[in-house]
Amino acid sequence: MPIAAGLYYAYSEGGGLGAASKLQPPVILVHGAGSSHLCWPAALRRLPGCRVLALDLPGHGRSAGVGLQSLDMVAEHLVDFLEAIGLYQAVFVGHSLGGAAALSLAVRHPGHVAGLGLIASGAYLDVPAGLLQSLSSPVTYEIGLKQIEARLGGPSTPPALLKLAVHLMRQTRPSVLYADWLACSGYDLRAEVAGIRAPAWLACGTEDRLTPLAFSHFLASTLPDAELQIVSGAGHLALLEQPDALAEGLLAFLRRKGLLLPPV
Repeated sequence: MPIAAGLYYAYSEGGGLGAASKLQPPVILVHGAGSSHLCWPAALRRLPGCRVLALDLPGHGRSAGVGLQSLDMVAEHLVDFLEAIGLYQAVFVGHSLGGAAALSLAVRHPGHVAGLGLIASGAYLDVPAGLLQSLSSPVTYEIGLKQIEARLGGPSTPPALLKLAVHLMRQTRPSVLYADWLACSGYDLRAEVAGIRAPAWLACGTEDRLTPLAFSHFLASTLPDAELQIVSGAGHLALLEQPDALAEGLLAFLRRKGLLLPPV
């Protein structure tokens, strides 16, 4: 079981990987709140021509430890992870909280970020009213879970995909899920993201109820080098609802920015 800096990770080399792959930064996938590396579908974990590492953040999935209560703390763990595996730079692709962690990393340690992929994320994350209070007590914890579940999917989200996301969330310890949402509540980079120089690819569903499309529009208009892919009909689980479309969009972005070289 590969572990670096206390973080479990799954490693994959996509088909068509050539010698050129050693000259390009790997892709590191960072999951969202209450999730794990298992949230990433094969289309994104096995990007052709890419080395891909999908992490479990502290306290999630197969990683030990406790939940981190700020996105800056998550960013520092990502730096530690890079150092532990002998890398200086990577393309960080994150879903929701994972995208926020990638943005925080780009603000705090820009040299480590070759590119950004932000799926259903934002420079600010809206925490539903009363959610933190509900998640903080065993008596009301189930109410908090139901509050999150109600916003995870969109009108067209297949029930099986929603069930998978809910299953991953319910496997997360209550203290870790609470820490995730506490980190989201204290996160706001709207005044800082204009200084990020790394190229960014954004993707968001039109029916996202947790990180509305307006969040991605703000990033697209504020980041100096950003592209936005709108996923029609998808909710907050766009990465599960339309994985092939997102993989194609991410690969095209990496090629345009010289972050994915042709095989040699």
